[in-house]
Amino acid sequence: MKTKLLIATPLLLLALPGCVRTVASVVTAPVRAGSQVVDWTTTSQDEADRNYGRKMRKQEAREGKERKKADKERRDQCRRAGYDNCG
Repeated sequence: MKTKLLIATPLLLLALPGCVRTVASVVTAPVRAGSQVVDWTTTSQDEADRNYGRKMRKQEAREGKERKKADKERRDQCRRAGYDNCG
C-alpha cells in the first residue's frame, strides 16, 4: 500500500499545476469575457481621435467643393453682367 502511495504522490504533484491552471482559467473566464464586451462597446481615445479626424477631413472637402462652386457661380454672374475683370 505504501509503495502505491509513493508512486502516486509524484504523479499527483505533476498533475496538480495543470488542475490549478485549469481552475484559474475557468474562474477568470467570466471576467475576461466581461472586459471584452466593455471593450467592444466603448470607444478608445485613439478610435475617437481617428473618427474625429476622418469627420473633419470630409467636412473640409465638402466645404472646399461648396466654396469652389460658389466662386464659379460668382464669376459666371460677373461675366454675364458684362464686367471684364471678374477674378
